[in-house]
Amino acid sequence: MTADVLIIGSGPAGYTAAIYAARAGRTTQLITGAQQGGQLMITPSIENYPGFAKVISGAELMEQMRQQVESIGVEIIYDTVDSVDFSNRPFKLIGESKRIYEGKTVVIATGATAKWLQVPGEMEYRGRGVSACATCDGFFFKNKDVVVVGGGNVAIEDAIFLTNFAKSVTVIHRRDELRAEKILQTRFFNNPKTNIIWDSIVTEIIGDGNRVSSVKLRNVRDNSESYSYKETEGVFVAIGHQPNTSIFNGQIKLDNVGYIVTNHHGFVKTSIEGVFAAGDVCDPFYRQAITSAGQGCMAGIEADKFLSNCD
Repeated sequence: MTADVLIIGSGPAGYTAAIYAARAGRTTQLITGAQQGGQLMITPSIENYPGFAKVISGAELMEQMRQQVESIGVEIIYDTVDSVDFSNRPFKLIGESKRIYEGKTVVIATGATAKWLQVPGEMEYRGRGVSACATCDGFFFKNKDVVVVGGGNVAIEDAIFLTNFAKSVTVIHRRDELRAEKILQTRFFNNPKTNIIWDSIVTEIIGDGNRVSSVKLRNVRDNSESYSYKETEGVFVAIGHQPNTSIFNGQIKLDNVGYIVTNHHGFVKTSIEGVFAAGDVCDPFYRQAITSAGQGCMAGIEADKFLSNCD
């Protein structure tokens, strides 16, 4: 079967695109990808998604979206797309299963993956003091001492944001100067809650089995084997995200980082007519479940409009 709308990805953007496409009367298939539900599957608590008065886990939210999508007739396919061919319509996708999928339109909602430190304790304490999203999790660190790892715009923006909640925010940076814009640096250094540890990297995240308690640091300037420890209740990793777009190289326009280029910031049309993008795969700025869902809505509507013009 050639689907009217073929969606790659099963996070908030993909599921919402599926809802709008199916409700428009379009035959809709959604290919889940390797991690059904996307990044939210490792988010233990969500308090900023509208409609939930009580805390809900990312896994629970994604399960409710999946059930809603299935209830309106979307075919959910448990496969991972290995390659694509956008040279002609219908567009073709090839899965790990070697199955070929065809779509009159395609919505790319493959998301982005946070870059992690890859140090001992990081995986163990994710969701228990370790986070890659200050906007998502800062609220949980009221009156606590936290650290931010990184030195670019995102790290300094996160550090400034966290001062709204935390008692203190310490940036740990491997160099002796920040890469962030000067105006952000000024705001950071003028904030009484912030400080910085230069020329240092985190080599281990330490906890009591339940929560983070400290980080182990090594000074890179003298390259010594001497270590220091910084007590902290939260570790925010802010060294960037990698959009999941490797399979689209040479098929669609990407920026120099790898994000899909759309017709306007926040819009969903790509360089290929009939192919749309939604969520973190084209959004390096907000990276929120609600903004991804909003773009998924736009992509579903735009796919339906495109098909209407072709009919």
